[in-house]
Parts: sequence; structure tokens; C-alpha cells
Amino acid sequence: MIKIRRALISVFDKRGIIPLVKMLSDLGVEIISTGGTAEIIKDMGVSMKLVSDLTSFPEILEGRVKTLHPKIHGGILAKRQSSHLHQLETLNILPIDLVIVNLYPFAETIQRTNNLEEIIENIDIGGVALIRAAAKNYSYVVTLVHPDNYQDFIETLKKNSGEIPEEVSFNLSVEAFMLTARYDTIISNYLYQRLPGKDLFPETLNQSYQKITDLRYGENPHQRAAFYKELSKTEPSVTTAEKLQGKELSFNNILDLDAALEIAKEYEEAVTVIIKHTNPCGIATATTLAQAYKEAYQIDPISAFGGIVSFNRGVDEEVALEIIKTFLEAVIAPDFTKEALNILSEKKNLRLLRYEPLEKFSYDERDHDLKKVTGGGLLVQERNIKKITLKDLNIVSKRVPDQEELRALIFGWKAIKHIKSNTILVSLVDKIIGFGIGQTSRIQAVKIALRQAGEKAKGAVMISDAFFPFPDSIEEAYRAGITSIIQPGGSMRDDEVTEAVDKYKMSMVFTNLRCFKH
Repeated sequence: MIKIRRALISVFDKRGIIPLVKMLSDLGVEIISTGGTAEIIKDMGVSMKLVSDLTSFPEILEGRVKTLHPKIHGGILAKRQSSHLHQLETLNILPIDLVIVNLYPFAETIQRTNNLEEIIENIDIGGVALIRAAAKNYSYVVTLVHPDNYQDFIETLKKNSGEIPEEVSFNLSVEAFMLTARYDTIISNYLYQRLPGKDLFPETLNQSYQKITDLRYGENPHQRAAFYKELSKTEPSVTTAEKLQGKELSFNNILDLDAALEIAKEYEEAVTVIIKHTNPCGIATATTLAQAYKEAYQIDPISAFGGIVSFNRGVDEEVALEIIKTFLEAVIAPDFTKEALNILSEKKNLRLLRYEPLEKFSYDERDHDLKKVTGGGLLVQERNIKKITLKDLNIVSKRVPDQEELRALIFGWKAIKHIKSNTILVSLVDKIIGFGIGQTSRIQAVKIALRQAGEKAKGAVMISDAFFPFPDSIEEAYRAGITSIIQPGGSMRDDEVTEAVDKYKMSMVFTNLRCFKH
């Protein structure tokens, strides 16, 4: 057990500090403090000592140096054994049993300003040193770094007559090291991004995530799971969205919501995206969101049952009335009107999420896309965020696509980069009517997409995420009534494929940009 006789308190985040100080004072714990924390304790009328009283050295350099002194760190790092205690007594150093410290808000600072001078001033030095020293010496010193832990600490201290079990101290020390590791990661990553001529992929890739919540289970009930977030990211997303109602999100819900929202972000017009098992089964735009939902739902109502829906406009009463007509797992949108929420509340298990409006959002080109490889490997790449416009298209067929075909081609291309390859889409100017997703051969993907589109494929266009290795896909498209095709190009048989397009008086454009998604 660790007897708490003396505590050092220096916190930036003052939440919960007053009841904690009062409890320590009531137990007769001697309190040492500095800066703004000392002012609060003084105003409480609680007896305390300033760090400068112990060190006989003033705070210097505008407060940059306060606690970096042997009389502080010696008191924290000393083992409670005769040789160490004898040195403390000889040097007139008081043992410190409890360190309550949290850090300057670096992560919050870089979110609100680009002023490098202010950002640098919010890199905590003394606090990190105190935390690491106390956490290292957990057998004799308790470290408190999270206000959320104060109440449990108070109850434990009361229960044990002013003592803390070593196993509790060990747990708190682990939290302390996690805090300093995360803090250093955020600082190093931020400063690395400001290096001129930096490589997108540094020699050491530091990542830090904080748990949002434990999940009921993972992809399957026998797998444990949790949901984490990267602290420095604020992009409108499932991660940053607010849950308004419904059951707890599952592992698969989160994956599906992410897939749905990433497609919705591609469109400026009102769009509805319906997802099942991370694959879209309905994508449509219209002048109103309600009409877009109806169109998307009708593409494949069987698959839409139990699906996930994303919108890029606020959900109103008209949309809500359509949503409650079928069973859905979750809906994510930038807003919901009060009337819509009242209607959707009838479906108590339906999960509703609200994300930040997209007009405030732009992609971070420095962002990484990470894929875990078994055995400790990690594949890192840029996110596939490049957009294609009409100016980027290379017309390779004799017939030039008309304006309606071009609009339909671009419409489908916006979605295909977010869909598992091999993928073929059949598209009109305002909706996808055929999905051939994740096939091991391109011709099979073509057949599936055309079969789903049926008679509607006549006059529609076809989108491919990679080149056609043979002209057979073109022949299938022609028989179904497809009039125009968009694909990356790059096959050794591009000429044969183009000849087939010309033979059937279709049109075709190359993007020179492949969109595999494995």
C-alpha cells in the first residue's frame, strides 16, 4: 500500500480539482502546487506550499521552468528504501507520494490556430517530465492524469484510510504513459507536416488513437471489438458524428455507415446512398431528398431491407415518412428537422447519426489510408480522393459521347472508387441502376450489373474501375443497349477494345486513372 502524505498538484484542466484538493486536505495530506492551480487552492483557504518554496528557486522564463528541479524530481523518483531516503534527508528533499498533473492542450491548440509560436508554447515540458517520473516510480508514487479518475481515486483513498493499493497505482501509471505517448505522437506528427519538402511517408509512422467505445462484438459475435478515433482529425465522418437515437452501433454498422457517407461526399446535388455489407445497392440524386431516396430505394428494394442510408442534405418530414416504410439499421445525415425526429422516433431501434455539414469540409491531402497486414505489417497509402471532371476525360472512340452520356459517366465514376473491385456500374444521369461488385473476373461483373439493370440498360452508360482485358465486355454491353463507357484504359488490348466500341457505334472515354479498392 502507498501512504499518501504529500501531493504535487499542477493541472491545466481544472475540472474536479476542488473536491479532490478538499479531500486531500481533510486527510492531512501536505499539498505542493504552482501557477494557476496554486491560486485556486489558495482561494479555497487550503494550506499549501509553492514549488518555489521547496526549491528556493523562482519560476523563470515566463513559467517555462517551474518544476524541473532535483528537489521535485528527487522527491518523486526516490525509492522508499534506506539508501534513497538517506540521500533525500541529507539533501533536504521531501518525498512526494502523489502527482496530479495534466498537460497543455496541444491537440486543441492546433485545431483552432496555425500560429506556430502559440502552438510551440503549448508543448508541455515540465508536466510530461513529472508524469513520467511518477509513473516510473509507481511502487511508491501514485500518478493522476485524468479528471475522470478523480472520483474513483477519492473513494479508494477513503476506503483505505489514506492509502492506495500498488495495483491501483500500476494501473494509473499505465494510463499516464499512454497519455504522454499520445501527446508526443500528436506533437511529432504535427511538426513533421510542417517540414519543407517532407516525404508523405516518414521513416517512423506514429499513430495515436483514443477509444470512443467498446462494441458488443466485432464482425462476428465471437470477436471482441472497440471503436477508436484519431484525436487530430475533425473531418465530417462516422467517427465525429453525433448519435441521436437508436441502439448502440455495431462494428458492421460503423463500416457500413463509413462506406455510405464516403460515397455521399462525392455529390453536390441531393443524394441518397443505400449500403448493404459495405456495398451500395442504391445511389440516386434528385431535386428533392425525398425523391432521391425513393429512386435509390427502388433500384434494389430487397437488398435495401435492413440497410444503411446516408444523405448529404438534412432529413425533413417528407424523407422521414419514406424511411419508416421499411426496416433500416441506421441513417446518417448532416441534420434532421424536429418533425423528422418525431416521426423517426417511432422506430426506436433505428440508429440516427448527425455529422458536420460538408460545406465546411475539404479533404486533407496528407491523410493516410491504412491497411493492417497480419504479422505486424502495415500498408500505407494516400487516400483515393482525386476527382475526375470533363476536362480529364480522353475520348478514344470515333463517336463522341453526348452531354447526357458525359453526365452519366461522371455520375457513376464518382461512386465507383469507393466500391470493392472488380466493379462494373450501369448508370443514368441521376442514379446507378446496375451493380456488379467485387467479382474475380470483369466479364462476370459486367453480366451481373447488366442483369440487375435489365431493360433500363438501354440508353444507359457503363463504368469500370479498371481496364477491360478483352472486348467480350464491350459485346455484352452492346447487346444490353449500353451507349457509352468510361474506364481507365491501360490494357495491352486497348486497341481491340476500342475497335469493338467503334464497331457497335458506342462511345468510350479513358480516365487514365484506375480505381481499385481491395
